[in-house]
Formats: sequence, structure tokens, C-alpha cells
Amino acid sequence: MESIGVEERRARLVTRHRLAPETRGETPREAAQAVVALHSSDPVTVFLSVWARTRGFIPADLERTLYETRELVRILGMRRTLFVVPRELVPVVDAACTRVIAARERRKLEGFVAQSGASNYPPLWVDELAAAALHALEARGEAFTSELSADDPLLATKLRLGIGTRWEAEVSAAARILPLLAAEGAIVRGRPRGSWISSQYRWAPISSLGALPAVEPRAARAQLLRLWLGAFGPGTETDIRWWAAWTAREAREALADVPHDVVDVGGATGYVLAGDTEPTPVPAPFAAFLPALDPTTMGWKERDWYLGPHGKRLFDTSGNAGPTVWWGGRVVGGWAQRKDGEVAYRLLEDVGREADAVIGAEAARLADWLGDVRITPRFPTPLQRELVAL
Repeated sequence: MESIGVEERRARLVTRHRLAPETRGETPREAAQAVVALHSSDPVTVFLSVWARTRGFIPADLERTLYETRELVRILGMRRTLFVVPRELVPVVDAACTRVIAARERRKLEGFVAQSGASNYPPLWVDELAAAALHALEARGEAFTSELSADDPLLATKLRLGIGTRWEAEVSAAARILPLLAAEGAIVRGRPRGSWISSQYRWAPISSLGALPAVEPRAARAQLLRLWLGAFGPGTETDIRWWAAWTAREAREALADVPHDVVDVGGATGYVLAGDTEPTPVPAPFAAFLPALDPTTMGWKERDWYLGPHGKRLFDTSGNAGPTVWWGGRVVGGWAQRKDGEVAYRLLEDVGREADAVIGAEAARLADWLGDVRITPRFPTPLQRELVAL
């Protein structure tokens, strides 16, 4: 069995993910393709992830790609998480990951409806609700949830969620049915209200993307794994299952369908695409400032080879990565933006004076790019809190 060591894995990471300056792309689409999918739970992540992987990037470039040309699309995907993916991957991610999530979310909504007493026939009522939402949306072409609620009294029906718990709340039926329709592949998120840091998205029918091919789940899982191995390999079965949220059977079935080589990664069994074992030229040292939930930081379940001992400082208790500072293909610290716009950072290990100077220059470059925009990660980490409090 061939072995792929830590240094080779780090060289692959920075090269394939377009983090090294000489590998950066020209377009948001290239940035997304480099990591298969861009995390979008926090809208800021998408823009900063693209900034880190492209040259001369401005937010309007990504907004045009997301909302005008629709080369990239925001959808619910792996691990019940929002991602931005190339348009051709929408049916692939849907079949490989989202359909299972959608079925679970529909059952959950039917349970909420039954609990709230909105109907004696919850499944039928949810179907009626879905039909009303689609009709209202098709009439408008694109709309916010509040606009659709105003168009149809059924969509404005109030549901009581979490009855008898500390999380009990009242929400409109539209606020629950629209995310479900998105998970079921009937509608997609469009342009947000306000600036690029907003997450109040408009909705649009799936037909706004044009014709999309049908993909069977097994074929979709194989295609998604092929892309993941090309970008993230070598990875272990644990990494694959975690990233895609597949069962052991699904992961092994996909591996059986994708030609691959088995390699040793630090004493564990890893997988790469067949023939993908040649060494990667090591890029010149460089610094990278990646945002919270960046797809590189969140790319593997087993992270010691690039994260080291820094997980407790840089991840929250739910496993969400905060903003990270990288050097030589590994995480060496974290960063945060303060109220005055300064990009403050703290190194968690000694990288030497030369590296420290380069890292400082990269912090200044990021602060200059952000300008008057102020960002706050939605999932604050211990180090991020410390930096903002100083």
C-alpha cells in the first residue's frame, strides 16, 4: 500500500483548493469547483471563501454569478447544510444527499402541524400548503416569504412549534413550507434583501434554473464522491461519511462505483482517485485567512494533520469552524474583525518572524478588501470572542 504523508496532503490541499497565490482562479465558479461546494450557512462565508481563492474579486462578481447567470446556485445539501454549488451539481447533490433530508423534514413538518392542531389530516394539509405556496410563487416569479404569506391566507396560518418546551414559538406556515419545498427541489433561493451579508433570501421556482437532468441516487453518490476525492483525497471512510452524511453502506457502495486507489494516511486507510498518487510540487510559503465554515477547514472529519491541537479554540461546541489563519497548508491561528474594521488575529504556534510578517500583511489585505463592511460569524468560537473583546 502506497503512503501519502502529511506534507503531501498539505501540498494537495493548498494547490487543489486554490489557496496558494499562484493557483488562484479568475471566477467564483472556479473557486466553487475547487472545493466541490461552498458553505453558505453564513452568507459571508461564500464571499470570503471566493475572495481567498480568486484574483481581483469583488462581491458583484459573485452576486452576478449567483443571481443573474445562475452558474452557481444556493441549495440545501450535505449534512442538512446550505451550500453554493455549480448549477450542474444541483440535481447531483439533490439525489445524493438532499432527498433523504427532504423526506425527514416533511415528516417533521407533518408532526408540527398535527401538534399545533392546524388540521385533522396533516399530510393532506401539508400538500395543500405546498400547492398554495408554489402557485403564489409562480404568480410572482420571485418573492420573499412575507410577500407570499400576504398573498394567500393559508400561507399565513400560524403554527405553534415546540409546544411545552423552552423553544416554543409561533411561525407562519409559509416560513416552514418554503424551506421544505426547497429541500424537495421545487424552489431555490434567490437574491437576498439588502447587501451580500444578508440571509433573507427571495424564493424562485426551480424552473428559473432552466432544464436540469434527472439523476439516480446511486449514480449521484458516485459522481459526488469522484469530485470529493479529486479535491480532498486522500480521505478516510470516516471523512467521506461525515462530509456527505452518508451511511456506511452508501459510502462503500459509492467507493465501489468509483475507480480508486487505497493508500496509507498516518496508519489509517485512505482513498484517492485511481492513479492519483503522484507527488505535488510544494508551493512557496504563503498566508491565508479563511472565513468561518470555509469548505477547506470543514473538508474532513479527521483534521489533526492540518488543524493540530487548535480545535477547541477555533471550533464551537457544535463543530462549526471559526475564522482561521493558515501557513504552509496548516492552521496556525484565528482571526476576527473588530468594530473599527481591524482584522485582528492571534497565532497559536510559533511560525517565525518572516511568516509572521507575511501573515500581518495578509490581515491588512483582507481589512482593506472588507472596507466599511462589518462581519460577525454566526457561530462564534472561543478565540473569535477573545479577539473581539480586546
